[in-house]
Amino acid sequence: MNIAYKHIIRFVIFAFLQALVFNQLNIGFGIHLMIQPLYIMLLPFELTVIPLMGIAFLLGLVIDVFSNTYGLNTSALVLMAYLRPIVFKFYGPREGYDPLKEPTAHDMGISWFGLVYGILLSLHTFWFFLLEIFEIGRFGFILQKTILSGGLSFLLALLIQSFILNSKQKK
Repeated sequence: MNIAYKHIIRFVIFAFLQALVFNQLNIGFGIHLMIQPLYIMLLPFELTVIPLMGIAFLLGLVIDVFSNTYGLNTSALVLMAYLRPIVFKFYGPREGYDPLKEPTAHDMGISWFGLVYGILLSLHTFWFFLLEIFEIGRFGFILQKTILSGGLSFLLALLIQSFILNSKQKK
């Protein structure tokens, strides 16, 4: 399958799963499951910051329209897309990334993926909840939501990747 088609299909699936399924779940303790940062993480290594931010803006806009969140997802995803090349460069191999590999736990290793995606997801969720609550006096609640939502979203991302990996191995 052409790589562009693969990412377009992923875009549609991630946007609608986030907007129509995960945003409707009420887990408690202020937890929001977020899978849209995983889409930004799984984009190819060679994408530069401007196309990344454009894709993040479109994904966030679609989710915000369906979720009625007034730009929260868009802002957090654009921030993550802006920081992704910086974090990738800081934690990348000396010889650069292999263009045939994807930024997944399978291709890059669970330790690399856990570190890089953990940093990006933490920044994404912190920014999202900081803008959502918008009160410095409730900083503890912002951190609680960031830690709980980020942790569960990270586990969900690993679960989604295991499904993607299993479907690739069956082919």
